Amino acid sequence: MSNAYAGAGVDVEAGERAVELMKASVARTDRPETRGGLGGFAGLFALDLTRHPKPVLASSTDGVGTKLVIAQAMDRHDTIGIDLVAMVVDDLVVVGAEPLLLTDYIATGKVVPEKIAAIVSGIAEGCVQAGCALVGGETAEHPGVMGADEYDISGTGVGVVDADAVLGSERVRPGDVLVAMGSSGVHSNGYSLVRHVLLDQGGLDLTATPDVLGGRTLGEELLTPTRIYALDCLALAAGGGAHAFAHITGGGLAGNLARVLPPGTAATVDRATWAPQPVFDLVRTTGDVSRADLELAFNLGVGMVAVVPAARVQDAVGLLTDRGVPAWPIGDVREAASTQPGEVTLVANYAGPASDWV
Repeated sequence: MSNAYAGAGVDVEAGERAVELMKASVARTDRPETRGGLGGFAGLFALDLTRHPKPVLASSTDGVGTKLVIAQAMDRHDTIGIDLVAMVVDDLVVVGAEPLLLTDYIATGKVVPEKIAAIVSGIAEGCVQAGCALVGGETAEHPGVMGADEYDISGTGVGVVDADAVLGSERVRPGDVLVAMGSSGVHSNGYSLVRHVLLDQGGLDLTATPDVLGGRTLGEELLTPTRIYALDCLALAAGGGAHAFAHITGGGLAGNLARVLPPGTAATVDRATWAPQPVFDLVRTTGDVSRADLELAFNLGVGMVAVVPAARVQDAVGLLTDRGVPAWPIGDVREAASTQPGEVTLVANYAGPASDWV
């Protein structure tokens, strides 16, 4: 290694050790279509035209946001990669695309091989859950730009869907029913608000065990990995007649559901059909955060919504339940006089302890 480069703070040998440590994790994600191996200039993937005779490629890129700060504060790095994969592949699947491959990018102030390998192990686990291959990536050391313990990650995924099977607003019709898929918690949106309210304003420590969390530490709750819905949505598209999906991320339920409603339609969501998890109530009470602000920043217990024909609702709920995904009807799509893109109205109060959210 060049002494000059090392003097500038870049450890090439540490980067090479990190690659060696992550090889076993990456190998878990192999698919029959992958070509070559880790360490090439580009990842190779052979598209199977027998399965997709009229292929349309879909692409998505994303990061994890300030949830990374929680992982860094707790010095736990093996789950944040699951969040990264979830944010990418669950945007692909909303158009009916099967996630095929993912590449990652990790920037850090100092490469610690074991830490990088832990991050990649989480990315690999997410790829296994989504059924896609991790075909390559990049680890960049940025001394003087980032602190030694700091890092950021991003990923880009590619999926494929037949031209005749693309899902979206074009398929949605008045009378369709909205089927919710339960979230695993905060997922990966709204963490700037979470940190401001709970850590800064509330003065809570990540090792605290608020009563509402049932014995879990705050840090454990906030690091709960994002649920990955990709394979469940694909199964539902194939067997449940889904017309569209909405991935509930930044902008909340109303903002993201509106993206898959065509002009001349509107949707009504009944809050009384579910109760948000206690962590959301903890944010509300600690920071006196309004329901409107909570609904704008968080998923509040619903991580994905399927739009399905009314006749297929029970089939959809049964299929998802059998796959271990909490699912229930939350509303419907109706005709609207406006020719503008569909509007979403949330009615009633949430169930359970959240019934006083007004």
